[in-house]
Amino acid sequence: MENKSKRSNRLGRGLSALIPEIKGETPEKEIVNIDIDKIYPNEVQPRKQFDEEKIKVLADSIKNYGVLQPIVVKMDENNKYMIIAGERRFRASKLANKNQIPAIIKDIDMKDIMEIALIENLQREDLNSIEEALAYKSLIEHYNVTQEEISEAVGKSRPHITNTLRLLNLGQDVIEMIDSGRITAGHGKALLRIADKDLQLQIAKKIEEEELSVREVENIAKKISENKQEEPKKSKPKDVFILDVEDKLRNIFGTKVNISKGKKKGKIEIEYYNDDDLNSIVSMLLE
Repeated sequence: MENKSKRSNRLGRGLSALIPEIKGETPEKEIVNIDIDKIYPNEVQPRKQFDEEKIKVLADSIKNYGVLQPIVVKMDENNKYMIIAGERRFRASKLANKNQIPAIIKDIDMKDIMEIALIENLQREDLNSIEEALAYKSLIEHYNVTQEEISEAVGKSRPHITNTLRLLNLGQDVIEMIDSGRITAGHGKALLRIADKDLQLQIAKKIEEEELSVREVENIAKKISENKQEEPKKSKPKDVFILDVEDKLRNIFGTKVNISKGKKKGKIEIEYYNDDDLNSIVSMLLE
């Protein structure tokens, strides 16, 4: 089994763990010009949304100066080339009507390509929250990377990773609204308090139409949640100390925490939404 510290080290270095720095020191003999129509993007590229304005600016630069840094590709069994690194340069070159693009061909194991490419994209911090969540999910489910290893590799806290993953528990229509930027990830996190997926979507549309703030959505979700959980017996208001402790624990674990205090004993309830949430919470409790 791969040593955990070595694995985190490799992940933290991104593509440079597999590919030498592609700058001035790359021997020219390793760079080849490949026909654009023989190149295709990596299907599991976590970034699905590309800033078209930035692509246009890069295309103008390529028209004037060419592609200054080669892309990195892997040849497939059909003598075509899958992009490992450089999809923005590839898109901009197509926009600039280039027939060829300079590239470095690498024979790298597909598993390593996918794993490191996901980390590389996460390190750049320009993914939207849904792309980020899907990248985390892919690393965990397909490559057995733990949340702790992801945290060390990308410099994000485990509660942040857990909270981002929770966005994928929303209804698909709401997920698509966040992915397209129609509502924010903050809105999505507030909507997680509502279990009914149809109601989530209804409120998500209201957010878009009325430009509701995250705080307003939190209040709406709180009222809905309280109405559904209303008990015949009115509960005694919590004291300030208990509320403060709940808030601190909520920030630590990245999920809802409820403290109920009796005459002689009390109870702390920590919510989780999937096995990854549970493992993350248990890991933090055992530290």
